[in-house]
Amino acid sequence: MFKILDGKKIAEQLRCELTEKIFEFKKIKGKKIVLAVILVGQNHASQIYVRNKIKACEEVGITSLVHRLPEQVSQQELENLIKTLADDKSINGILVQLPLPAHLSQSALKLIPDSKDVDGFSENNVGKLCLNLPTTVACTPYGVMKMLEYEHIEIKGKNAVVVGRSNIVGKPMAMLLLNADATVTVCHSKTKNLKEQCLKADILVAAIGQAKFITADMVKDGATVIDVGMNRDENGKVCGDVDFENVKDKCAYITPVPGGVGPMTITMLMYNTYMAALRSEN
Repeated sequence: MFKILDGKKIAEQLRCELTEKIFEFKKIKGKKIVLAVILVGQNHASQIYVRNKIKACEEVGITSLVHRLPEQVSQQELENLIKTLADDKSINGILVQLPLPAHLSQSALKLIPDSKDVDGFSENNVGKLCLNLPTTVACTPYGVMKMLEYEHIEIKGKNAVVVGRSNIVGKPMAMLLLNADATVTVCHSKTKNLKEQCLKADILVAAIGQAKFITADMVKDGATVIDVGMNRDENGKVCGDVDFENVKDKCAYITPVPGGVGPMTITMLMYNTYMAALRSEN
């Protein structure tokens, strides 16, 4: 019998704990914790994500400052704004909502100081993760680790397979699992015998961006399956990278879509912002 890894429930618990910590911080330090968000253009999905992040900030006691830039903003204007926010000591975290319009380069993100990089995307923060040093970790894989920790799912010595090698999810996910003493395999579009690789997984993380890509014949009995995907199926319904209905009965644990990894991602963004504020006081 499988168990649902309820990201919404776990996120609510973690946000309650974080709300108390932020309240104490503001009480002792006498200052706000501030997250600056930059949203460029009218991308519908990005607007929804930013709205959810603003709502989460309100929930835990973080002040959000949203800078909405027009679609045709220049690279220089975007970079000038980031520099201004970087120099502002009252701002603890800076987030540039991706994707950016095609004419803009993500090189602008390099202007975000490591100390304010609450997404965990900077070269130094990623490098520290690879070296297993204290750092700010990308929110989605960090959220996955918190889910596994919350449910007391053993990682040490287990075979973990990550399907997907993006810089935002796949690679940091693999490093976190490796740092937690799992034996890690990273699969991608060029992997041969993908099914055989997946069948070895005690922990299978799907982050490939293809609807219902992971099918029942790719999943080991009793595996923990983490679905990072957010897609639309043939009927326009939100679904993940895992064929949930057919895979669930083979699992010990499985995350739903929606209501799995998504709420955890935003929760870890709140946590990273809080930690940035703490570090700024030391």
